[in-house]
Amino acid sequence: MEKKNSVWTALPVLFGFFVMGFCDIVGISSDYAASAFGWSPTMAGLIPSVVFVWFFLLGVPFGLMMNKIGRKNTVLLSMLITVIGMALPLVHYDSVMTLAAYALLGIGNAILQVSVNPLLQNVITDEKLLTSSLTAGQVVKAISSFVGPFIVLAAVNWFGGGDEGKWYYCFPIMGAITLFSGLWLLVTPVEREKSQQGSSIGETLALLSDKTILLLFFGIFFAVGTDVSTNFLSSKVMISRFAYTKEAAGMAPQVYFVCRTVGAFIGMFLMTRMSEIKYFRLNIVVCLAFALILGFVSHDVVDFICIGGIGFCCSCVFPIVYGLALKSRPEKGNEISGLMIMAVAGGTVSFLVGAANEQAGIMGGALVIALEIAYLTYCAFFVKTA
Repeated sequence: MEKKNSVWTALPVLFGFFVMGFCDIVGISSDYAASAFGWSPTMAGLIPSVVFVWFFLLGVPFGLMMNKIGRKNTVLLSMLITVIGMALPLVHYDSVMTLAAYALLGIGNAILQVSVNPLLQNVITDEKLLTSSLTAGQVVKAISSFVGPFIVLAAVNWFGGGDEGKWYYCFPIMGAITLFSGLWLLVTPVEREKSQQGSSIGETLALLSDKTILLLFFGIFFAVGTDVSTNFLSSKVMISRFAYTKEAAGMAPQVYFVCRTVGAFIGMFLMTRMSEIKYFRLNIVVCLAFALILGFVSHDVVDFICIGGIGFCCSCVFPIVYGLALKSRPEKGNEISGLMIMAVAGGTVSFLVGAANEQAGIMGGALVIALEIAYLTYCAFFVKTA
């Protein structure tokens, strides 16, 4: 396949990363859902758990299933499930159907994250171009995360005529975008990879007996947990402490995602000049300080800085930990990749953040985030590197 054609074929695959970013909408949308159904902070904290628990359940099985049905078909299956889920609130709008929509969003996203990264290898053959394409995919995902709050606001103000009760219109908007992405990929010819004989689920899970793999598995778990928890708590900080409206509070997750995107760009360049483990250690210590300040200091400007600071400092943690895991056992790369995607279930920790927020206010939620970052700090200083 010629390089020019490979790049054009890669575009619909890269757009799949935009759909991947829809999971991050749980932060701001949980505020509207809690208001609509009278949910407590603990119940609202369950929403990200409903989304991210599927990564734990489906990461490894679909990583193995992908060897049988192919990467492109697995991506298309993930998008079909997402489209169905996003249509549910239009069929019947209540709390049960809303939770079902979130669950199908999580199921589709879990399958998508397992399959869309390796699918790029089918259309980009140049190793250097593949690396930059994977980085571009993460940038597309970050843009989607940033746009997420605007999708909710568009649902309320444009399609809902300013009625906050129409917030759930964000689901069909995301469904339409996912449908477009799926159709674009469907009509794009992608050469199928050769069938591979992978390990069994048991053999893959057995890798966790390796202390380094186990340490890094929970590193991914708490890296995603910190990401989702901070996104989830950010708007609630502004509403609870400073009486921001839900619309104004939506600026907090936007600050978080902008800083995360900027941090990823800067980290990509800085890690060419210093080792990834040194960069990890430096950033995670500063990140822990931001989380503690967020817990104990009630000042809107300071809190915005802390939210953005956590996003900036944690922006490269996932790829660093993921890369360390692959390097530790390169001969088991496929199996380790499945395990690391399984660890994305760390987003469920936001349930504890919601419960702590209900019992002890914002300080309680922020301290749960600080504990997650404390584990990452331990991981950064005690992981064995080559």
